[in-house]
Amino acid sequence: MAEAGARTVSSGDLAAACQVTSALLRKDLSYLGSLGTRGVGYDVANLAYRIGLQIGLFHPWRLVIVGVGNLGHALASYGGLADRGFVLVGAVDANPDLVGTVVGLPGQQVTVRPVADLAEVVRGMDAHIGIIATPAEVAQSVCDRLVAAGVRSILNFAPVVLATSPDVEVRKVDLGLELQILAFHEQRRGEEPLPEALHA
Repeated sequence: MAEAGARTVSSGDLAAACQVTSALLRKDLSYLGSLGTRGVGYDVANLAYRIGLQIGLFHPWRLVIVGVGNLGHALASYGGLADRGFVLVGAVDANPDLVGTVVGLPGQQVTVRPVADLAEVVRGMDAHIGIIATPAEVAQSVCDRLVAAGVRSILNFAPVVLATSPDVEVRKVDLGLELQILAFHEQRRGEEPLPEALHA
């Protein structure tokens, strides 16, 4: 709404955008303080700021990427990181052909270091979040090394479930699962009927 130039927004419009009731939306936003004005709604810029403050958007969260193949390289170049308060501070890879190359967007570029330097990169750059973009067979050992270096938040793109201690937050991005969900919705639209063998 801010990007569209809206200055105020009603609770009804916000609720519709979030697919919740107006009452629930007002109750949830009340936890941020008194933000709305009866008959006027919410100041969009102030509301965006207060929500961003609550969820940590204005803290410079420092990221390290492990694995800078095609996926890791794309993640390092993702323009949405800086917009949301994330700063790429390190990248490591086991491939000697990638070590020494530069990844990231201008102003946020880093030189890829050998995976043996992972702990030094994490501690030296005070990284808060680790991104695993490695093959599945090494993801668990990478996770263990990140945790040993002090990382307590991990985003895992490897197609494997990672085991770690309860004080470490791991979020798994499963592209295969997301595609299956999309395929399910496509099938429900009738664009892709079930194979005959499944009807039997």
